[in-house]
Amino acid sequence: MFLAVAGIMTFSANIASAQDEQNAEPAAQEQAVAAPAEEEVVDLFAGSGEEVPLHQALKTKFIEGGAGFMSLILICLILGLALAIERILYLSFSKTNTTKLLNDVEAALKNGGVEKAKEVCRNTRGPVASIFYQGLLRMDEGVDVVEKTIVSYGSVQMSLLENGLSWISLFIAIAPSLGFLGTVIGMIQAFDAIQAAGDISPNVVAGGMKVALITTVGGLIVAMILQVFYNYILAKIDSLTIDMEDSSIRFVDMLTKYNKNK
Repeated sequence: MFLAVAGIMTFSANIASAQDEQNAEPAAQEQAVAAPAEEEVVDLFAGSGEEVPLHQALKTKFIEGGAGFMSLILICLILGLALAIERILYLSFSKTNTTKLLNDVEAALKNGGVEKAKEVCRNTRGPVASIFYQGLLRMDEGVDVVEKTIVSYGSVQMSLLENGLSWISLFIAIAPSLGFLGTVIGMIQAFDAIQAAGDISPNVVAGGMKVALITTVGGLIVAMILQVFYNYILAKIDSLTIDMEDSSIRFVDMLTKYNKNK
């Protein structure tokens, strides 16, 4: 009896040890698999710290936002910048040293008369010299006519200074509008993808919303860039306008004094 009980206990112990070994092997395999996985995760996070070049990041975002709307927004930026640069160059060349011009015209009137003053204005660049020249053309009709001519031609020069600003303001308004339109269309596509999948998957929702919002960001950035150039151009136009008005008043006073001294 004792021998039978001892044999049964020995047999049971062998079976239990065999089961423990079998259970230990899968656990060891899982640990062996988990260790490389953890190393891969560490490597992935370590690789994500690499800096991506700016042009590559912009190119990636441009493609993610959709070539259609992002191309339209880019066209708005290019055309707006072209017009802004053209205006800045035009206004820079239109700047005149009005004090020097008034002194030269006054000296020409004293030494050579009206014709000599006309020559000085013709050889000077800028809207102020053009206004003076138009006034000198009607010098024979009196100072009152000259003053009206200066006011009328000053309005013409103002229109020339502001030429093209309406197109820049159009691009400032249309760039974010295109971005919002791309966002709405992207959200519609995201909801279509959710409906087709039959499940609100975070990946589907996040991907669609990301693509949709990139167009809005692009449109707002373009509008802000063009707005800075637009305000700078307005400031230069205001400076030239004040210069024209002040020099025109001094020019009329100079002609009035010239007529009295003749």
